[in-house]
Amino acid sequence: MISRREFLQATAAAAAITTGSGLGPLGRAAAQQRLSQSDILRFDPLGTVTILHITDIHAQLMPLHFREPSINLGVGDAKGKPPHLVDQAFREHFRIAAGSPEAFALTSDDFVALARNYGKMGGIDRIATLVKAIRAERGADKVLLLDGGDTWQGSWSALQSKGQDMVEVMSLLGTDAMTSHWEFTLGAERVKEIAESASFAFLAQNIRDREWNEPVFAPRKLFEKGGVKVGVIGQALPRTAIANPRWMFPEWEFGIREDELQKQVDEVRADGAAIVVLLSHNGFDVDRKLASRVKGIDIILTAHTHDAMPGMMRVGETVLVASGSHGKFLSRLDIATRDGKVSDIRFKLMPVFSDAVAADAEMAALVARHRAPHAAELAKEIGRTESLLYRRGNFNGTFDDLICDAMLSERDAEIALSPGFRWGGTLLPGEAITWEAITNATAITYPACYRNEMTGAQLKEILEDVADNIFHPDPYFQGGGDMVRIGGMGYAIDVSRPMGSRISGLTHLKTGKPIEAGKSYVVSGWASVNEATQGPPIWDVVRDHVARSKTVTITPNDAVKVSGA
Repeated sequence: MISRREFLQATAAAAAITTGSGLGPLGRAAAQQRLSQSDILRFDPLGTVTILHITDIHAQLMPLHFREPSINLGVGDAKGKPPHLVDQAFREHFRIAAGSPEAFALTSDDFVALARNYGKMGGIDRIATLVKAIRAERGADKVLLLDGGDTWQGSWSALQSKGQDMVEVMSLLGTDAMTSHWEFTLGAERVKEIAESASFAFLAQNIRDREWNEPVFAPRKLFEKGGVKVGVIGQALPRTAIANPRWMFPEWEFGIREDELQKQVDEVRADGAAIVVLLSHNGFDVDRKLASRVKGIDIILTAHTHDAMPGMMRVGETVLVASGSHGKFLSRLDIATRDGKVSDIRFKLMPVFSDAVAADAEMAALVARHRAPHAAELAKEIGRTESLLYRRGNFNGTFDDLICDAMLSERDAEIALSPGFRWGGTLLPGEAITWEAITNATAITYPACYRNEMTGAQLKEILEDVADNIFHPDPYFQGGGDMVRIGGMGYAIDVSRPMGSRISGLTHLKTGKPIEAGKSYVVSGWASVNEATQGPPIWDVVRDHVARSKTVTITPNDAVKVSGA
């Protein structure tokens, strides 16, 4: 939802595009017209209830660059549909002008040039400013702030404090409830400790104790806002025990638990809820299918897949909202009710342009206090990059290429495997690679960088398993991640093929020879889900490589050949 003035500016900018040559003079001028705080907050209020949604912050307290993907393939019913559109196709679908603030925030088009124009995004002190402004406008009794999870993990200070910095930030922000995924990698004991003492509700209807099949966390909470009862049901990542080390939470079972969710919806309706919200960490495609099968949910606030969409998607009587990641966006939904049910919803995805939004002094002070013990270390320059270092995308990310290069050189390996994680900031060409930049891409509780031997057959099996996790046509069998990143090896993938037959053409890049199924290769990787994995922490491996290289240049990775999309 943008104003008429902003729409006319964007239209003028779009009319000035010169095909194949970037922005024309008028387009460049439009790109330099930064949105103000009042522009970002502008909203035509509706009804008596406002829901604010943030998600997948990954412990990023400070403003940063984060490039959206240039490849985000959908399969099955999701093929060619949002959020599986990128760049020009995304802009055309949502009627976003090239070079506009929205284009910079939501696509990878002209990212470096636009990043230099628009600056960084996010910053929890900027989010606090927006939240306070909306509460002041609407009245705090009308506003509900919900967090979709992946909040306590992803930075050095969060790792060192076992998530305490983020818990205190969430409390000061006035978060009402959250659900979870990466939080569980702090271990069951720590998660339970926080959940039982936090000022906000920790909700997850789909986690059970393995012995007694009893709920581990509260499944839902009923709030009253603006004279209306709002039922919020939490849904943690169903595949947490597959995606992350099960030994960190050995007594818990996850899953989608569709039937149990339907019961939660029915019960909260019986409790008088006029608005039912699923605070979900399923991933967008899973939630799209879920919305067609579980009845009575008004709003699904999606998370996990880091999608950001400036419009709602409707599935039957349910609307889906995707609020992005890394603190780049804050979603606002105003809701009107009539006769005990939702009659209208108005939505805006608010981009958090750091230069446009004033820092909230109280939150800035809390952030500074938590960062102070690590500030000098975080700011230390390890090297510099001549290339754009980004992470997001189904197959390649240049920051992951850097990590793979580090493992190949520092661990004397033939092939490197780096998990398809989506979290971690983007560095522009010419920027310093600091300790903070490295740890923002590597800070996990199981960082050991192993070195062992694998056969060609084992390598293909790994690729096939991960590919099925992403490109299975049924969303309920997807984990919502990206392909494992490979160093030293190329391959071909046909995403339209069934399990076990998507991967072919494995090639050892150094020799140019095919990878042999029965031959063993020295492989280095990290983030193994196996307990007691041995090796130095990955951040040390990357630091040593960058320090030795001094200046990093990553050439475009064309070693993965994609078809069937």
